Amino acid sequence: MRYALISDIHANLPALDAVLADIDRRPDVGAIYHLGDLVGYAPWPDETVDLIRSRGIAGVAGNYDSTVAADYKHCGCKYEDARQEALSHLSYEWTRAHVTAATRTFLGGLPFEIVLRPFGGHATGPSVYLLHGNQVLNTVYVTEDRSDQFLQKMGTALGTASGDVVCFGHTHKPWHRVVGGVHYVNTGSVGRPKDGDARAGYVLLELTGSDVHADIVRVPYDVETTAAAIIASDLPDDFAEYLRTGGQAQVG
Repeated sequence: MRYALISDIHANLPALDAVLADIDRRPDVGAIYHLGDLVGYAPWPDETVDLIRSRGIAGVAGNYDSTVAADYKHCGCKYEDARQEALSHLSYEWTRAHVTAATRTFLGGLPFEIVLRPFGGHATGPSVYLLHGNQVLNTVYVTEDRSDQFLQKMGTALGTASGDVVCFGHTHKPWHRVVGGVHYVNTGSVGRPKDGDARAGYVLLELTGSDVHADIVRVPYDVETTAAAIIASDLPDDFAEYLRTGGQAQVG
């Protein structure tokens, strides 16, 4: 079985279009799942949700999704500095003001976790756990520098066994590590990468018997189309440069 895992689209419709087109060119992909944060930071929240719905792509709630759905006071995001915090609040208020009731309802209906059994309930094989953050909160950042102990605690709480796969997003930086026989895969970001690579990203997860392969895929898209739309909107112009630099822009 081969899955395409997409995460952290953040209302960047051109990036999502490019990623889905790339996936569609791969006939061996059995299913696509999203790992949350469909909205925020770019000007197409409703259109992004509509496309996910029309494609029948199942997925989990990111922190941006659940907070927008609940009309919570903030998005639960982590900030690099005071300027980033101020910009994040502007993005969140813009998104809250611009999503339709239908979008809010859809976001509110996303589950916290999905568990896949690729080989069915009667055959041996790995389970795949889909989250946004960790097993407790979708606001927890599971970064590549987390200790083995942290990851093992996460896996134990989920009930994983050797060979299982735990997939998540939220940090916007892709990585793959094996601890105690369990694979931990961060799927990166479709619409707002932070690793210095401006291209959209997703993961192809392939399970063949007991073998697990997680390939990080990067897809070029028309960043300037998104940048121009951000600048033409009431969103902070800083978000355009952030996309151009793959999250490395210095704001001030």
